[in-house]
Amino acid sequence: MSEVFDGYERQFCELSANLSRQSTIASGLDGEQKKQKLSETKAGLEEADTLIRKMDLEARSLQPSIKATLLAKLREYKTDLNNLKNEVKRITSTNVSTTSREELLELGTVDSLAASNDQKGRLLVTTERLNQSTDRITNSRKTLLETEELGVSILQDLHQQRQSLLHAHSSLHGVDDNISKSKKILAAMSKRMSRNKWIVGSLMAALALAIILILYFKPTH
Repeated sequence: MSEVFDGYERQFCELSANLSRQSTIASGLDGEQKKQKLSETKAGLEEADTLIRKMDLEARSLQPSIKATLLAKLREYKTDLNNLKNEVKRITSTNVSTTSREELLELGTVDSLAASNDQKGRLLVTTERLNQSTDRITNSRKTLLETEELGVSILQDLHQQRQSLLHAHSSLHGVDDNISKSKKILAAMSKRMSRNKWIVGSLMAALALAIILILYFKPTH
């Protein structure tokens, strides 16, 4: 969902609940008090219209799958707002001069009870929607926190893997050094063995030559 739409929705639900209470109060007032309360209610209705337009613009800017859901919800809000406007018009247009005081009191009591029941029903629906909107915002924040914690955990794992790779690289570098030293030692030993072979071979050749000379010259004596 859209956090912007949820914010407008929350404001509308709160305002709608307040306007329902104001219209209920206005229906039980007379004279200047009634006019003042109706004036405040009409100003609130204009503000509610503004919020409806803002929600409509925000909903139409979203993806089709989300937009369809929000526009359906918005139609319900528009219906509620129109019902509230009609109720305010009915209260405003009440003509106290056409009936007797007793009929007015009786009719006013019946209308007040009917209007109160209707407004209570709208208030309950509005409150329920407000609670749902609050739950969605809470769930969105919870999901955001969980995503943030997951990101931190992944970064920590990547850091540990990087440290392990650096340590392995250092170990391999040390092994390379040891191999190079071993190669040098083996090369030196090979050279010494080759030199020793030549020396032993020379000694054996000299010894063989000496034996031959001894055997050659021995009969002459």
